[in-house]
Amino acid sequence: MSKLIRPTNYEQLMTPAQTEQGIKQIKDFFQANLSTALRLRRVTAPLFVQRGLGLNDDLNGVERPVSFPIKDMGDTVAEVVHSLAKWKRLMLAEYAIQPGYGLYTDMNAIRGDEELDNIHSLYVDQWDWCRTITAGDRNLSFLKKVVEDIYAAIRRTEYLVCETYPQIKPFLPEEIKFIHSEELLRMYPDLSPKEREDAVCKAYGAVFIIGIGGKLSDGKEHDLRAPDYDDWTTPNEDGFKGLNGDIMIWYPTLERSIELSSMGIRVDKEALLRQLELTGKQERQQLFFHQKLLKGELPLSIGGGIGQSRLCLVLLHKAHIGEIQASIWPEQMRHECAELGMPLI
Repeated sequence: MSKLIRPTNYEQLMTPAQTEQGIKQIKDFFQANLSTALRLRRVTAPLFVQRGLGLNDDLNGVERPVSFPIKDMGDTVAEVVHSLAKWKRLMLAEYAIQPGYGLYTDMNAIRGDEELDNIHSLYVDQWDWCRTITAGDRNLSFLKKVVEDIYAAIRRTEYLVCETYPQIKPFLPEEIKFIHSEELLRMYPDLSPKEREDAVCKAYGAVFIIGIGGKLSDGKEHDLRAPDYDDWTTPNEDGFKGLNGDIMIWYPTLERSIELSSMGIRVDKEALLRQLELTGKQERQQLFFHQKLLKGELPLSIGGGIGQSRLCLVLLHKAHIGEIQASIWPEQMRHECAELGMPLI
């Protein structure tokens, strides 16, 4: 309960019926815009994958996946996905998708180890997307162009919401600021990574923080990333390392920064080997996914995830993600949220 943000003078701007209509409008409109901007086709995705193939996303490396035995497969264990970071790359190869094109899907996950608060839930829904690229696209300029395309789709969706519901006013800036996590450390050396995010997002409104996963000059990571999907060690044109990052905004309703997307250029063979060694995960080289990558059977790619409920949260000016999605919450949190004027579904 200590992590619950209690906004002052919070007022719901929409009726429950309008909220449900707004959620559908945002989801329909944004995914159509994302698909057009990045040239993505929609595919059907799994809710769970088989354990031991190296397909599940390890997130920060400490979260335990929800799992269950499959009776008809000799109690082989299946894991509910944390995300589809690696599965999507297999599908690029499976569908022989050419450079410049890609796929997206509705990803639904259960993260039982999530710390519940205004923006974190046990239930995770996001648009997972991935696009085939060439070796010449593996650079910071290309990454920034894709980020700008995604941010433009977010702003178009915000405009639609504000036109439909005049009581909601736009707040996103026209442009997104790019900054490397090492630059952020130098700007705010006395702040924690989360405090740095708050400070830079409050200053610029919307920021893409580059280079998430590798150690910075203070010997610590800005945040953790699994070693086998995002490339956080390849040098880039700015003189730092990393071809990945997070799209973050300053959210006035909660007076804090919020991550809307984690994304990046995916590891090639060299980056995978380098990052497995840095994290002491060399044994993963023998797993199904990693073998295919090391043998050159998977295309070079860029990809990420964009939170569906979280995007609806900020564009509908809600104070708790439980106002957007149905999930399980501690009774004390439900009670306090109701008293604060943000009743949870």
